[in-house]
Amino acid sequence: MRLLSKKVFFADYTFLVSESVYEPAEDSFLFAESLTVKEGDGVLDMGTGCGILGIIAAEKAPKVVAVDIHPQAVRCAKENAELNGVSDKIFIVHGDLFSAIKIGQKFDLILFNAPYLPLANLANDDWLERAWSGGAGGRQVIDRFICEAPKYLNIGGRVFLLQSTLSGFDETLQKFEENNLKASIIVKRDLPFFETIALFKAERY
Repeated sequence: MRLLSKKVFFADYTFLVSESVYEPAEDSFLFAESLTVKEGDGVLDMGTGCGILGIIAAEKAPKVVAVDIHPQAVRCAKENAELNGVSDKIFIVHGDLFSAIKIGQKFDLILFNAPYLPLANLANDDWLERAWSGGAGGRQVIDRFICEAPKYLNIGGRVFLLQSTLSGFDETLQKFEENNLKASIIVKRDLPFFETIALFKAERY
């Protein structure tokens, strides 16, 4: 039985969001507003959730692969790809980060709205917590992603990563540099309670 709790709208898109799937919020919308996809880009949307970024990317990209660790998010994203008319261009799979991607498969653009909130004692059966929790320091998933991403990125390819000040901007820039990616912050947005979110762009040369 499908449990669809809410409709979310962005531009001309409509997304059905299941109860246990992360609902697009300020971070998702900042990412979507700032997303640039080139004609011909092969795109990987990591942690796709309801599919918002992958579906938007599929308007220009000939092929999008979208991944999520949450089985219900995979189902939700597939429904939304159908709803928004891009199901023939997006392949949605279940997996933990790059575990679902074949070794040797490479992309021109990798997207990740990362779990970035510092949250210890994560309940493994709470999928909403897992969608935003980056572990005790907020960096467990971010650092894993940055270390693995270059193996799946074409020369000249780009990574777009969104996170919060709560998990450290300088640490992310340094981690990209350590993994031979040139990174910068391309847009920021202040949130209540002294938090800022930012979209990073990192390129492989």
